[in-house]
Amino acid sequence: MFPKRQQTTPHIWRQIRAKTAGGKTDPYFCCLSSLLTTTVGTDRSSGARRDPELESMAVGVGDPGSMALAVRRSRCVGHVVEELKTLRMRVWIVVALCLAGHAMAAPTEEELIVEEEPMVEEELVVEEAVPEEETTVGINPVQIETGEFDEAIQIEEDFPAENPCLNHHCKKGKVCEIDEENNSPMCVCQDPSSCPAAAGEFEHVCGTDNKTYDSSCHFFATKCALEGTKKGHKLHLDYLGACKFLETCVDAELSEFPLRMRDWLKNVLVTLFERDEDNNLLTEKQKVRVQKIYENVKRLQSGEHSLDLLAHDFEKNYNMYIFPVHWQFGELDQHPADGFLTHTELAPLRAPLIPMEHCTTRFFDECDADSDKYIALEEWAACFGIKEEDIDKDMVL
Repeated sequence: MFPKRQQTTPHIWRQIRAKTAGGKTDPYFCCLSSLLTTTVGTDRSSGARRDPELESMAVGVGDPGSMALAVRRSRCVGHVVEELKTLRMRVWIVVALCLAGHAMAAPTEEELIVEEEPMVEEELVVEEAVPEEETTVGINPVQIETGEFDEAIQIEEDFPAENPCLNHHCKKGKVCEIDEENNSPMCVCQDPSSCPAAAGEFEHVCGTDNKTYDSSCHFFATKCALEGTKKGHKLHLDYLGACKFLETCVDAELSEFPLRMRDWLKNVLVTLFERDEDNNLLTEKQKVRVQKIYENVKRLQSGEHSLDLLAHDFEKNYNMYIFPVHWQFGELDQHPADGFLTHTELAPLRAPLIPMEHCTTRFFDECDADSDKYIALEEWAACFGIKEEDIDKDMVL
């Protein structure tokens, strides 16, 4: 709703008359007078009712020269009307331009979609482009298929081949070397000077040539260098420790040696049975046999015993000694396990015994009844007093 038009007060008309008196006409008041007259009057086209009081005051303005005033009023009104039309047109033009400019400036929904989608795609492209630049060669399967696979094979081929000597074993006194012609391992004699120095006198060993060697490494390296010679064939490891004088073993002493040896073998097995918690010392079959000896109340306990007591116990508890004799033969017959003991296979038992039992060498020499340098199971059992009918190769594991 528009505000109501205020009524024109009579003092305004008085000012208009004063300005137009004497023939001087102020265009502003002339136009104002005309407008007021037009406003307070009735529009002939609309038929609206006029205000009589205002109309009489407006007409009174032109009393001195009503015709001249009418002409001027007509011109002024026409001028004002034209100005209003021009102003109205300018306003409509400005409004139209503003609307058009706003419409052009504001993006449509389609334009928003078109502009936003490329921005999202560009961000995605940027995010994907960074990993591609940092990707190492070979991770992308396409890279592997297009040539990097050959390079990977070359890298694997650059690793050195496994040393053939890692799984190749040589006997004492020899070391493994690679044959350059066929790249195969072979055993060659070790240089005695390459052996580590002895940590003490307890590492010294005595050879059958009655010579002391700094260690078993030095002895076996020397023996290997003498292979193929008569001296090398006769040279063996005699016992542990430095060489010393050993008394001659007489017949009476020789007959006593198997008594102590049998009792010692029986006590060794019983000790292994007591300590074998993880089944690493004895097999299940061996434990079954030793358990019978261990639980036998008639078993002679270990300790210092007279020769008579040892001989009596062997006759009374003969069955307790059968398996210990077979067990010791099987422990020595390892290189190779062919049912015969060589001098070298006897060395682990002979070497520590000789310094304590001076009859050890003569005992094992006489065990070889046929003097063929080998001790068979039957010869071994006979040396310890085991009857021929009690010899059982199945006891030898």
